[in-house]
Amino acid sequence: MPQHVAIIMDGNGRWAKQQGKLRIFGHQNGVKAVRSAVNFAAKHGIKVLTLYAFSSENWSRPEAEVSALMTLFMKALDSEVKKLHKNNIRLKIIGDKSAFSDSLQNRIAQSEALTANNTGLILNIAANYGGYWDITQATKQIALQVKNGELSVDEITPDYVQRHLVTEDQPQVDLLIRTSGEQRISNFLLWQIAYAELVFSPVLWPDFDEKAFTDAVIAYQQRDRRFGGC
Repeated sequence: MPQHVAIIMDGNGRWAKQQGKLRIFGHQNGVKAVRSAVNFAAKHGIKVLTLYAFSSENWSRPEAEVSALMTLFMKALDSEVKKLHKNNIRLKIIGDKSAFSDSLQNRIAQSEALTANNTGLILNIAANYGGYWDITQATKQIALQVKNGELSVDEITPDYVQRHLVTEDQPQVDLLIRTSGEQRISNFLLWQIAYAELVFSPVLWPDFDEKAFTDAVIAYQQRDRRFGGC
């Protein structure tokens, strides 16, 4: 099994359109697929599951949709965190949280604190996240350490940079899945997916169930991973 699986959860809007509903209906039903993916990862011994919930570019969507997404995010934290804690799952929200409302930031902090000592699956929810931002914020931290004389340039290694990314000491991504048939990375975990296997599933996210996840893992297991070697 892959240690770290990352998923770009795509297709909520198209799924809703197929049902003759508004886009938010697709987002609401996408929460069910999140539960299914988390259960699958926990059951099959995957160590880290990272879900792309809201990119730093998603703020450009219609204001009503963004507002509805923020409300859905808050409700999901309220309804799901106790279940995660009960199942020994550690929740981490990765991304620039400073853009969220104070109430949402507080709820995030409470949720992370509740599950901080759990030792099972690590569930990363990427919210207001972008790969460019992640690498930039790590670079700024390291540059400040050099400026303050705490670090020499020769001490900057890929491992050191990794520890300053939001995924810190988590394993690099083994398997990246994007649903809905789109074949793009969309500024997601650019550093962490350097040697990931990519699987593009035709399934729209609200329909991404245990079978679809299993199919993606089987595709991963059939790959010959050489990490740049022969």
